[in-house]
Amino acid sequence: MPEQLSLLPEEKPEEHPLRRQLREGTRRMAESGIHIGTSSWKYEGWLDLIYERKRYFTRGKFSRAKFNAHCLEEYAETFSTVCVDGGFYQFPSERYVEGLVSQVPDDFQFSFKVTEDITVLHFPPLERLGARAGQANSNFLNAELFESRFLAPCRKFKSNIGMLIFQFSQMPASKHEEFLTRLDNFFRLLPGDWEYGVEIRNPELLCEDYFRVLEENNVGHIYNSWDAMMSIEEQLDQIGNRLDGLHGGSRLLLKPGRNYNSAVKRFSPYMEIKEVYEKARAAAARMIRRFQEKKKRLSVYGNNRLEGCSPITLANVIERVEKQSG
Repeated sequence: MPEQLSLLPEEKPEEHPLRRQLREGTRRMAESGIHIGTSSWKYEGWLDLIYERKRYFTRGKFSRAKFNAHCLEEYAETFSTVCVDGGFYQFPSERYVEGLVSQVPDDFQFSFKVTEDITVLHFPPLERLGARAGQANSNFLNAELFESRFLAPCRKFKSNIGMLIFQFSQMPASKHEEFLTRLDNFFRLLPGDWEYGVEIRNPELLCEDYFRVLEENNVGHIYNSWDAMMSIEEQLDQIGNRLDGLHGGSRLLLKPGRNYNSAVKRFSPYMEIKEVYEKARAAAARMIRRFQEKKKRLSVYGNNRLEGCSPITLANVIERVEKQSG
């Protein structure tokens, strides 16, 4: 039968040109300290693009369970870093981190979103949060809890851990001063041998006091493209050369003005570009060139909800940088 013949081991499918382009491009970028990957990796829409479908066949059929369990290994053949978004929902266990690290090369880097128990001022009214839903978070920016529940399980695998991303949701203006004071105190209590980054969702927080907190604690800014946040281009203009001595990060998440749910509906299943966001591509290339010029490390993560397929978005950004540089 044709299905059986297609599974013969000697009939290895030809590599998709995009995969080759990304593998070579991300490696060149890494040589200049620019580490490029995606937000999470378990997307079936990337089959035949980044992933070889037949690699996940069981008894002649595609196995979703096999794909989810093993696709990270293949992802790491193309990219050298990934952002573990799942870190936001629960503290990572040592067993979980070990399971990730066991699937990748020695030089692969995992960036983690820090767990919401640390970064959320008030828990949103979501069913998954149970009794905590809608309540104030008593552990907001609790340094002791962060060290014991987040850093400790990761310590053994530190050579594979990249940036730890503290994503803060929008908060009322009345809380801004208190937030920056607590953020400063929090980072002063943490060990300095990790790479930290802060992602804010309030444009007005991009101010001198914020810059000071980052500079004094050697913490990077995460240039994020998000619903209610100013664009990455505007963030670059606002920051200027203030943070030139620091590493940085970027998450290409959403087009400003578009909410997450509508992006999911529009772009799923993430197998192609459905809407080019030219300003984000140009700003990402500009940001990368800036970090190359100041010789500082930058971690960039593409998200499918920006244009429809983050690997294609990232390939375009890398191509732009290299054309403009050469």
